[in-house]
Amino acid sequence: MPAILDELSQLGRTLHRRRADVLAFFDHHRCGPTEAINGRLEALRRNALGFRNLTHYRWRSLLHSGALRQLVNAL
Repeated sequence: MPAILDELSQLGRTLHRRRADVLAFFDHHRCGPTEAINGRLEALRRNALGFRNLTHYRWRSLLHSGALRQLVNAL
């Protein structure tokens, strides 16, 4: 085999050894739930922009997350 293909052959051997890990990445979609949580947190951060009063920030956060409804129903 030509010397120029040594790196390519090494990559092939590495992928062959780690094939279970590579295939597991495509079987277990962990990125979706993580991105969903990150998206919610980013939306919450955008809603809170400009708030200087901590109490108002908390109320706005509860309104946005839907937790305020649970607090009102508990009363």
